[in-house]
Amino acid sequence: MGASYQSIKYGRGEKVTKIALVVDFDICAGKREKFLEVIRPHATGTKADEEGCLQFDVLIPEDNENKVLLVEMYKDVAALETHVASMRLKDTRVAYADIIESRTITKTRVDDS
Repeated sequence: MGASYQSIKYGRGEKVTKIALVVDFDICAGKREKFLEVIRPHATGTKADEEGCLQFDVLIPEDNENKVLLVEMYKDVAALETHVASMRLKDTRVAYADIIESRTITKTRVDDS
């Protein structure tokens, strides 16, 4: 997972605890609805079942029918690690593997200053 975001300091020296992900999917042509059928229950289930998940939004660009974005926020690194290790995520990745062209994940710290 790279650097431990819990140890990064910024601004006035406060420690960052919240972690956000922006996940950018390029979907195979004509497969966005099928992808949404997979990702919507994943988002809903993650928010409902993972205490550390603070936000999980599915964004549908109006100008690109082959793209879907996710914005996820976790209360800390441990919550993100719990999500990454979850069976739900593993099963979801298998379910969408054949209907995406690519996936880019950008991990960020949340600046609550």
